[in-house]
Amino acid sequence: MERKIVLEEIDPVEIYGVNNKLFDLLASHFPKIRAVARGSEINVVGPDAEADKFEKSINALIAKRMKKRNLTEYDVESLFEDEMRNPEEGEVDLSEDHESIIVYSTEGKPIKARTKNQKKMVAEYYRNDLIFALGPAGSGKTYTAIALAVRALKNREVKRLILTRPAVEAGERLGFLPGDLKDKLDPYLQPLYDALEDMIPAKKLQSFMEEGIIQIAPLAYMRGRTLDRAFVILDEAQNTSLGQLKMFLTRMGCDAKFIVTGDATQIDLPDKRNSGLVRGVNICRNIKGVSIVEFGKEDIVRHPLVTKIVTAFEKEKEEN
Repeated sequence: MERKIVLEEIDPVEIYGVNNKLFDLLASHFPKIRAVARGSEINVVGPDAEADKFEKSINALIAKRMKKRNLTEYDVESLFEDEMRNPEEGEVDLSEDHESIIVYSTEGKPIKARTKNQKKMVAEYYRNDLIFALGPAGSGKTYTAIALAVRALKNREVKRLILTRPAVEAGERLGFLPGDLKDKLDPYLQPLYDALEDMIPAKKLQSFMEEGIIQIAPLAYMRGRTLDRAFVILDEAQNTSLGQLKMFLTRMGCDAKFIVTGDATQIDLPDKRNSGLVRGVNICRNIKGVSIVEFGKEDIVRHPLVTKIVTAFEKEKEEN
């Protein structure tokens, strides 16, 4: 049977790729049909069942393109990953549920936005190059940011992934910790390591870090750098001064993505008034290309007690 698929309101090159590279890759997964792209029309010849699957794949790519700046070969291949197949029929599952998956864990489990504001954060990522994600502990701000960063790295949307946070003690003295500077700083960066280890196999992660593709460093190490084609996450930003936050934001280079996460209720600075997060957010609030996502207690995805603890501390603060 023969059918015609028409691409409407989208530049065909954005779906086909340069020199039809993405289109040819997609067609290679359907050996039982012959698909020819001419301008905005695709002529498909072959069994109806296969043609249906091919058309669904085209529609899935269009949906992906609506959410991101450009498509890559990874976007095509992701339609045919084993995890996305119906185990009984072997068909590609193009359901909305799979579209919500950000990345897969090292155990093969899907990592996806689970709450309203996590989903908002993912949506804003495709629309803006700088995101401020603010909210309480356990709301998934950093984990969602790192998942987006790992996917961007796998999609080759960026060349490197940089995670940073200020080295500010939460009731401890940095100078009294044992070891050299790296040993002293590692405890503060450990939450970032933990998230990465969930999403990238240990050997691969070690290789990426040795090659400088993934870098984890204290905020002070960002000074003087220009970060092109990088996905950069500043965690625990409530512990930065306004000057430090400005320094970080002005590191942004071409084709870079920046996410700043923080919780204004957990400032560890000696003088909490020195925190630049809230002031920095207000300064940037009306700049085009900047998004602010505010998480709440309803986004907390840790143990149920965490929500109750956060509520109790907020109540105590209000009473005092």
